[in-house]
Amino acid sequence: MISQTEIAQRVVESILAQKLAPGERLGEQELADLFGVSRTLVREALMQLQARGFVEVRTRKGWYVVEPSFEEARDAFAARRVVECGLLRDAGKPLIRRLRQHVADERKAIAADDAATRTFLLADFHVCLAECYGNRLLTDVMRDLAARTTLVALLYQSTHDASQSCDEHAAIVAALERGDTREAEELMREHIGNVQGALHESSSTSNDDLARLRASLTPLRLAKS
Repeated sequence: MISQTEIAQRVVESILAQKLAPGERLGEQELADLFGVSRTLVREALMQLQARGFVEVRTRKGWYVVEPSFEEARDAFAARRVVECGLLRDAGKPLIRRLRQHVADERKAIAADDAATRTFLLADFHVCLAECYGNRLLTDVMRDLAARTTLVALLYQSTHDASQSCDEHAAIVAALERGDTREAEELMREHIGNVQGALHESSSTSNDDLARLRASLTPLRLAKS
């Protein structure tokens, strides 16, 4: 049986893939039916997500994916600059090899016009950066920050192109390969700034039926490297 942590993880992954939108309703019964578990287990998973800042309870209406304010968006991008630029200062060869492969996977998803996978991979590049250090706490922090800024991109309709993101990731990895961590840091700052600068203050809409949840929470089938 799926655990509450796995349910929460599935929701976060769907946010990273832009399959769940800000303001989308997450019905307890619909989720229980979808995962084949009790509403109690679903509620525990949603409370876990609430503590992480991804869902909220609306009086007499239920659980919803949060809709970050523009100020909260700025805070999330500022936090990412601090964390990710700090990570790049200690980049090593294993990190570079894995990131190079990750960029190659991004390009494949873009060429295949696989919107959900390419969106997930573009966000996951930054999580991958943290995973290479083997620090679970740091990885969890980075995953949450990436998911928060993905929600922001959906809510404020980012115009940052997928190919542009991939090219910027590739440039960061190339700088690391040359041993130029200072340039890699600057490129990362520019990349995060470009993503933030592509936001516009307009919200998106969503629906709340079981079919939508089923499609949104279907696991991605990522190619094995």
